[in-house]
Amino acid sequence: MDKQALRVNEQGHLVLGGVDATRLVQAYGTPLVVYDVAVIRQQIQEFQSALRHSGLRYQISYASKAFAAVAMYQVIDEEGLHADVVSGGELYTALQAGFPASNLSFHGNNKSLAELEMAVENHVGVIVLDNFHEIDLLRRVLLAHKTSCNVMLRLTPGITAHTHRYIQTGQVDSKFGFDVDSGQATRAVQEVLAIPQMTIIGIHAHIGSQIFGVTGFELLVKKLMALSAQWRDQLDFTPGILNLGGGFGIAYTAADDPLTPADFIQHIAMALREAADQHQVALPEIWIEPGRAIVGPAGYNLYSVGSRKDIPNLTPYLSVDGGMGDNIRPALYHAKYAAVLANKMDAPTQETVHLAGKYCESGDVLVDHLALPRSEPGDLIAMLDTGAYGYSMASNYNRNPRPAVIFVEDGLAKVVVRRETYADLVRLDARYE
Repeated sequence: MDKQALRVNEQGHLVLGGVDATRLVQAYGTPLVVYDVAVIRQQIQEFQSALRHSGLRYQISYASKAFAAVAMYQVIDEEGLHADVVSGGELYTALQAGFPASNLSFHGNNKSLAELEMAVENHVGVIVLDNFHEIDLLRRVLLAHKTSCNVMLRLTPGITAHTHRYIQTGQVDSKFGFDVDSGQATRAVQEVLAIPQMTIIGIHAHIGSQIFGVTGFELLVKKLMALSAQWRDQLDFTPGILNLGGGFGIAYTAADDPLTPADFIQHIAMALREAADQHQVALPEIWIEPGRAIVGPAGYNLYSVGSRKDIPNLTPYLSVDGGMGDNIRPALYHAKYAAVLANKMDAPTQETVHLAGKYCESGDVLVDHLALPRSEPGDLIAMLDTGAYGYSMASNYNRNPRPAVIFVEDGLAKVVVRRETYADLVRLDARYE
């Protein structure tokens, strides 16, 4: 996020969704996760506008793993989106929100029998098959329930996105999907076409996350369209939907230069039309699955400054009351973030610090070499663009409760996930007697 775009009030305080950040902390404490709902809606509408202008048939499916909560599903339902879930827990949360099951896609590389039964019993719109074991498992569930369902096949296209290796997913050596080049994908299509209880409505591929370039998506479109032509000729089957996954990058720091949704969609549409003409294949419906690009820029983590460690001739450590338990990304794959002193936004920068968390790991450093005004215990730190994969990967490490989640919009704040208590931490524990 461009720090110049941040709203600051007359008191020099950061303003989120029309609410003074210091007021949020006074009301709800720290650490605190805050989402500006207007930004979520704006991100969604940018993708919708880009796809409408492309002239393609399309669906936008929110990638729940970025952040899943009852309130989140309510917002995306209001905006007319589909959603994809990857576990029974995400599916249950969406259903509890009243989200239409027909607008859900169920992903995952190792869905259990119970999860597939849950999806079938609730009439999930499409189940994305990931492997041959799953084909057989779903077939048995459908036979037992005397019903049928729509499916997609997740493919491994052999395309590697230029991103961190932990979030690359399209390469051949991946745990996800049916490999294209070895013929696994074709064999999977043949198997599913022979099962009357399953209807293949499309194919799916996801090449990675936090992607800044269009080349990977263009190559993916070309490969999937060539495969569609091959299957048309060999199997008399042409997928009606190409689900290109997500992975659209966002700007975490000034060094990041992501494309806009319009840029991504324009290049994807051009590649699709060229491939359709080349192979004489009808234009399919396009699905995309943004998660980070929808909620990432809308999120903030608020922390209170605590202890400080000054080391002669070295960068000081400034500690806050959260850390890897509510945002593990910096420790997991050296993710970079920007942060500000939210109660002193107009103060001049005076020093550089390591912004450290409170967890008992040396790697619990949220921002390395962060330029800040001089701070005091009790000051308020706001980390920017934390809306994706922060709270969703939060833990109770060191038996710390997870923070509350607040939605702010039009000057109003609402608790959408309450703060855990110490009692919550032992709620599932049993005594050994």
